[in-house]
Amino acid sequence: MAIRIGVQADTEEECAEGLARLVDAGFVPVMLPKYLTDGRWMARAVPTPSTKAPTDSDTGRGLGMAG
Repeated sequence: MAIRIGVQADTEEECAEGLARLVDAGFVPVMLPKYLTDGRWMARAVPTPSTKAPTDSDTGRGLGMAG
């Protein structure tokens, strides 16, 4: 499963700002702001390849744990 985060905005500046916030949070841009035919702007980002989803053992809630 691929995870993609999209930013939709009314202006290019808003879209770029949203994408910058994702980059600050550790995401990698895969589509820079583009104007779409329906009058909105869109950009996309994905998690960094080294980002690992938390597992039950990371949270201490594995099979042997009550909780």
